[in-house]
Amino acid sequence: MSAIIVKELTKKFGDFTAVDRISFSVEPGELFGLLGPNGAGKTTIINMLTTLLLPTAGDAEIAGYGLRKDPDKIRNNIGIIFQDPSLDIGLTGRENLEFHAMMYNIGSEKRKKRITEVLDVVGLADKADILVENYSGGMKRRLEIARGLIHYPKVLFLDEPTLGLDAQTRRSIWEYIRNLNRNYGTSVILTTHYMEEADFLCDRIAIIDHGKIIALDTPSGLKNRLRGDCVSLTIEGRVDDIASALREKEWVKEIAPGGKTLDVFLLDYEKNIPEIFQTAGNLGIGISSINFSKPSLEDVFLRLTGSIIREQEGSRKAARRERMRRRMLR
Repeated sequence: MSAIIVKELTKKFGDFTAVDRISFSVEPGELFGLLGPNGAGKTTIINMLTTLLLPTAGDAEIAGYGLRKDPDKIRNNIGIIFQDPSLDIGLTGRENLEFHAMMYNIGSEKRKKRITEVLDVVGLADKADILVENYSGGMKRRLEIARGLIHYPKVLFLDEPTLGLDAQTRRSIWEYIRNLNRNYGTSVILTTHYMEEADFLCDRIAIIDHGKIIALDTPSGLKNRLRGDCVSLTIEGRVDDIASALREKEWVKEIAPGGKTLDVFLLDYEKNIPEIFQTAGNLGIGISSINFSKPSLEDVFLRLTGSIIREQEGSRKAARRERMRRRMLR
C-alpha cells in the first residue's frame, strides 16, 4: 500500500487556483521531492496533506487514512519540519523533545528511550542539555528533525529543511535526512529551492508550476529529457570536416559549431569520447582542449518553468557552462 495517495487535490482562494487537480502517490520508504518557483503551490500542497488547510476539492490518503475523514489519525502518523524555526530556544534540546513527546502522549519510560534514540540519529546526544539559544543553525535544524521523528511517524514532511544554512551545514543535513530515510524506512516529502539538494536526496521529483504537476520522474529521468551530455571542443583544423563526420554517429544528438569550437551533444560521454578523438585523428585534425557538461536539474527546471533559481552569479567559466546549458535547451 502506498504511503500517500493524492487524488485530484485542489485548493482555491477566491478566484485564484493555488493547486489545480494534482494526483500522485508516494511509496513506503520513498523520498519524494516537490520543486517549483515561488508561488507554484508547493507549500499549499504540504499544508493540505498535513491537515493544516482544507482542500477545495479532491482527497488524499496518508498512512492509510483519508484526509477528509480521519485528519486526527493522519496527524498521529506524520512528522512535520516547517520552513520557519519553531523551537523553544529557552529550553534545552532534551527539554524540547520531552515537551513534544508529551504532546503525543508517549509514556515516561518510552519517552526517555525515544529521546535518546532520536538524539543519536541526528548527532546531538552530547548537546542535549545545552540551551537551544546556544545552538548553531545546523544544530537547530537537526533538533527539529529529531522532534519530527519522536513519535515514529510513517510519513515525514520537510518544507525547505536547509533554507538559509551555509553549504557545509546543508550538506551535513542532507546526510542526516538520507540516513534516517534508509534506516527507518520513513516516507519523506521534501520541498526545496535547491536543485542540488533535490538531485542528491530524492528518489522521484514532481515539478510544480501554476498549481499543476508539469513533470514527475526520477532525477536522472528528468535530466535525460534534455539533449544529453555536452562536450565542447577547441579544434585545430577544419571544424566543418569533423562536424560532418560526427553527425554520422548514431550516439551524437546534435552538433553546434562556433568558430574554432564545436559543441557536441551526445549519449554516453564516457563510452564515446575516445571515438571523437579517433575521428579527429583520422581526419588529421587536432583537439587542443575539451570541456564537459552534463544537464542538471536546474536545466530541466528552466526548460519546464521558464524560471531559474541560483544563489549567485558565477565567473566566466560558469557563464560558459550556462551558454552550453542553454544550447541544450533549444
